[in-house]
Amino acid sequence: MKAIWNGQVLAESEDTVVVEGNHYFPPQSINKDLFQESATHTVCPWKGTASYYTLDVEGAQNKDAAWYYPETSELAKNIKGYVAFWKGVEVVK
Repeated sequence: MKAIWNGQVLAESEDTVVVEGNHYFPPQSINKDLFQESATHTVCPWKGTASYYTLDVEGAQNKDAAWYYPETSELAKNIKGYVAFWKGVEVVK
């Protein structure tokens, strides 16, 4: 699987985990140079508190377009630290 935005591959892995229709990419599969930590956090009742990244590709930014769970509930431990995408990021095979 590949996550692509603004013509750039953000993440690539054969080992994603699908939860609620979203592909979660292993942390080592993302291109960290394109990710900026965001101050945004949201809470999922069964997964835990999500943290976000803003994507920065060639000067274009996509605010909070990627999220991950630095700590998870017991039910979501298989995605701890894994990164998922939305806001126009294309996830393809």
